[in-house]
Amino acid sequence: MSDMAMTANDRSIMNTYQRLPLTLTRGKGSYVWTDQEEKFLDYTSGIATLNLGHIPPEVHGKLTEQMDQLWHCSNLFDIPAQQALATKLTELSCFTQSFFCNSGAEANEAAIKLAKKYAKDQGNSERTEIVSFTESFHGRTGTTLAATAQEKIHQGFTPITPGFRYLPFNDIESIDEIHNGKTTAVILELVQGEGGVRPANKEWVQKIAKLCSQEDILLIVDEVQTGAGRTGALFAYEQFEIEPDVMTLAKGLGSGFPVGAMLAKEHVATSFQPGTHGSTFGGNPLAMTAALATIETISQPNILQNVQRQSEKIFSELASWDRKFSFIKDVRGKGLLIGIEMDGAVHDFLKTLRGYNILVLVAGPNVIRILPPLNTSDEEVNYFLTTLYEVFIAQEKEVSL
Repeated sequence: MSDMAMTANDRSIMNTYQRLPLTLTRGKGSYVWTDQEEKFLDYTSGIATLNLGHIPPEVHGKLTEQMDQLWHCSNLFDIPAQQALATKLTELSCFTQSFFCNSGAEANEAAIKLAKKYAKDQGNSERTEIVSFTESFHGRTGTTLAATAQEKIHQGFTPITPGFRYLPFNDIESIDEIHNGKTTAVILELVQGEGGVRPANKEWVQKIAKLCSQEDILLIVDEVQTGAGRTGALFAYEQFEIEPDVMTLAKGLGSGFPVGAMLAKEHVATSFQPGTHGSTFGGNPLAMTAALATIETISQPNILQNVQRQSEKIFSELASWDRKFSFIKDVRGKGLLIGIEMDGAVHDFLKTLRGYNILVLVAGPNVIRILPPLNTSDEEVNYFLTTLYEVFIAQEKEVSL
């Protein structure tokens, strides 16, 4: 049976995931345990979701309290935790209003709807297009897969939702093509995660932001993976010295609890009124409690300082390896969103690392994606780097034979 083969127990589940041959049963901090009681250093963080590691005490305590009070009520009623989270997010960002949902794809769907409604409200009914960029990833729903400029994501689902136009990522010259009289918004990731851990060029982003401001084109920043401290700032847009009109969040926002958010500046947010958008589960008391505790913890200086310190250490070490290992093509990323591009497929590297009880991910077939918890320790980082170096040494010897 192959490493990714389905087992008999999986036959009642649709075959939408290539599952690894591990059954995880519990986790704490940076570690998980399998049903065989094997302990693994988890540098996947639930795909950038468990930003404070597994079951962080700050979040666990608040959730336990909420579990004894109220699990769910509809958005027809005021939800105190929802108001508290919205207030916290707007205090910590350049935005004035929030909409809550359940996932990153839903947050991006909300942003796309808001952009279309905003254009109509401004009397620009001819503005029906949204620009995104090659190798982006914005979700797998009907509309967000259309916003995703990757042909492999579109395969099997044509005709895709119309209204999206794709331009090259990090291409200064193509900026002039954004404003064609039909564009209502630009949506971009400041570090492309699924697209290979590729950071945006700061000058390119700033030029887009300037154009959008001049032409009343909304700038939507998809921070589903980069938000909540992942890049060393609470939100990555701060590091690019811009102010988007709209931002989407999910993943690390709720410490593994399903939650998404779409934030907007007031002049844009007013285009959503009762009846224009909604969510049954979005903003429920449990999700809001988890997210509020998570953001309050991550926004503390010691967490973000740790991200910056550990990131500098990892990138410095990996940069020194570039001259030692012939198969490393590039090391890139931001904060603790790190990619190592290899000369060839990386699945064997991941399998070897699992043999050393370390879990990491891919970002495309030839990029190792490393996503430590933001509060990972010096001991954990040292073990990871030492082990990865040993794996690379063994590979280099094999290549040289």
